[in-house]
Amino acid sequence: MFIYAVPQLRIGEGWTLPSIFGVLWLSFALMITAAHLHDIIGVGEETRVELKKVDRMKRWQLEQRLRGRPGIIQARK
Repeated sequence: MFIYAVPQLRIGEGWTLPSIFGVLWLSFALMITAAHLHDIIGVGEETRVELKKVDRMKRWQLEQRLRGRPGIIQARK
């Protein structure tokens, strides 16, 4: 995509409509590429695991409150 499209973009002609489009298109394409690389490399895997733990704990606390039992955090207060 970049090999074909980037040479076709008219970026160096000042602030014309085609140059603005080219800059916006290039920035969106780079953001999409960076997001895909971030997902493929798995940079956020540790964060994803931690968020799952937090969600499980919140669900458990809600379940304990609904059953009328104090949870770990409620018992300490």
